[in-house]
Amino acid sequence: MAGLSKRELAGRKVHPVGLGCMNLSWAYGSPPPHEEKVKLLNRALDIGYDHLDTANIYGGGDNEELLADAVMHRRKDFLLASKCGIVVDGDKRGVSCAPDSIAEHLDKSLARLKTDHIDLFYMHRFDPKVPIADSVGAMVRAMEAGKIGAYGVSEWNAAHIREAHAVHPVAAVQPEYSLWTRNVELGVLDTCKELGIALVAFSPTGRGAFGGVLKDTSTLEDKDLRTKMPRFNAENWPKNLKVIEQLEALAKEVGVAPAQLANRWVLEQGENCHVIPGTTSIAHMEENFHAATVDIPADAIAKAGEIVNHATVHGHRYHDAIRPTIDTEEFEDA
Repeated sequence: MAGLSKRELAGRKVHPVGLGCMNLSWAYGSPPPHEEKVKLLNRALDIGYDHLDTANIYGGGDNEELLADAVMHRRKDFLLASKCGIVVDGDKRGVSCAPDSIAEHLDKSLARLKTDHIDLFYMHRFDPKVPIADSVGAMVRAMEAGKIGAYGVSEWNAAHIREAHAVHPVAAVQPEYSLWTRNVELGVLDTCKELGIALVAFSPTGRGAFGGVLKDTSTLEDKDLRTKMPRFNAENWPKNLKVIEQLEALAKEVGVAPAQLANRWVLEQGENCHVIPGTTSIAHMEENFHAATVDIPADAIAKAGEIVNHATVHGHRYHDAIRPTIDTEEFEDA
């Protein structure tokens, strides 16, 4: 199957593989030294990445500050996306998409990023306490003020996406979507296609599970978020690894990396689909980028989806404390 061309996102054409920047500051163990982060980000732009995705909570703002230091001198080279809506207070975590909160956190993000404009600004989670029209209204005012170019939502269900879109068009929806996380297929994917909304998939390589590297989850650092995720625990991981090894064998058979096959599978689910895999490895970053252009047979892509899917995976994607904050449709057997 031939390579893919650039795709529409927030009013411009971008490479379908963007760079999720979270890993460089937070979440999956200890981040690399600062100079290595800077080198990776600039190398990404050098090879053609033109979509960088961050958020205010990644490292408590550190990730936005990293982008400011590393690549803001190359601001015209990339579409900049960030997020607000998740509020962290010590060990407590909540959601606020109240208009005042959106405005406040937008200004703080702009200051950390050392820019006056964010191309795409997401509400990171759905806030049931605030009318959708009020939250969208805050985004529209930010657009009118020139602070953002477009708005998006992350982990919202299809009905709420439609409600927001009716107030003002949604530019992008960012859900988790991968071979083993198919929740968007319960409504969000079709809704985005119907309404002409870009779907930007985070964790398309299964939080590193399809990267061909992770074999023993007991080696993960205690602060690694995956240690709290059921799919990576001592009970489920051995079962999941057997399925992942089948995917790896298929990738080897067709001459690509397993992460490339996993990324490409997501991209082939619709012309509006983008992926934003993250990594701290320059080699893996380059590998992910070329997933859009490497030649992969259509039957291999289809086979990948048969090997790894909701029916073959063991464990929920989130632990019980996080699950209530997710608005995306859920499988009945979850």
